[in-house]
Amino acid sequence: MNRPVRVAVIGGGQNCEHDVSVASAAAVADALDPTSYDVVALTIGRDGLWREANGWPIGLAGALHVLGHCDVVLPVVHGPRGEDGTLAALCDLAALPYVGSGLGAGALAMDKWATKLVAGELGIATAPGVLLTPATSGTVRWTHPAVVKPVAAGSRQGVSLVRSPEQLAPALAAALAIDSRVLVEDLVEGREIDVAVLGRPDGSRVVSPALEIVVDGIFDFDTKYGGGADFRLPALLGEVERKALEDAAVAMYDGLGCSGVARIDFFVTEAGPVLNEVNTMPGLTEQSQVPKMFAAAGLSYAELLDTLVRDAVATGVR
Repeated sequence: MNRPVRVAVIGGGQNCEHDVSVASAAAVADALDPTSYDVVALTIGRDGLWREANGWPIGLAGALHVLGHCDVVLPVVHGPRGEDGTLAALCDLAALPYVGSGLGAGALAMDKWATKLVAGELGIATAPGVLLTPATSGTVRWTHPAVVKPVAAGSRQGVSLVRSPEQLAPALAAALAIDSRVLVEDLVEGREIDVAVLGRPDGSRVVSPALEIVVDGIFDFDTKYGGGADFRLPALLGEVERKALEDAAVAMYDGLGCSGVARIDFFVTEAGPVLNEVNTMPGLTEQSQVPKMFAAAGLSYAELLDTLVRDAVATGVR
């Protein structure tokens, strides 16, 4: 292809991660080399309405018309109705190549309960926990420190640390305000360490240097975006710890059927790695964790994006 690759960058989304997705998409669009890429920016509003870069509403039918004239789609929409496989399914139906995981992997990874079940089959530890709904949330009793979280949300939205009985009900209410299913998991005492995996079209896997998140308490939304976390990159790990983390990350990536890049979050304990969650469309600003991790390995932000888009073009329609 001699002309620039026409890539549709989709941001926003009809979920609680809308602003984060807008920031990621804007950063991606700015970083793609204009000599190699003709960027077409689309935004999904909080109301679900699709808009062009100038804010003009075009709706889904108009968006499909625009997408049909693009070579590849880069859906930078975190959370439900985006990262959960929704946009991947749209691209599949429209026979469009796209960056990232497909419907199955997106749906499984977004569902933290399903992810726990996959991890269990792979022999990867997760925190003991229970699945609750509005009908069953009143049955749980606090007995020890726990973390309450929505089953299908990202950016640590609705996540609470519960250290005393009186904190449980408000934590459940906060999580249930975002999702109809919540997890109550035992608090894991360990270092919080992330690993990113990049799958290439030839089946090879590139694993990033590990990044450690040091916080006072839990890494929730306010801490993540308020600057209260200390990122240590590369994380200080022994060879055995590093190998165990990388093996578990690749196993989860392959077990869920991921494509493109995914971030796999762990707690490193004395007994080994404990899986926290898998993000199939992690934050993609230059200051986000995944770009930082690959930059530490010598792959710049622009090079990472170029790799993702060109790999999607090479893979073609799935």
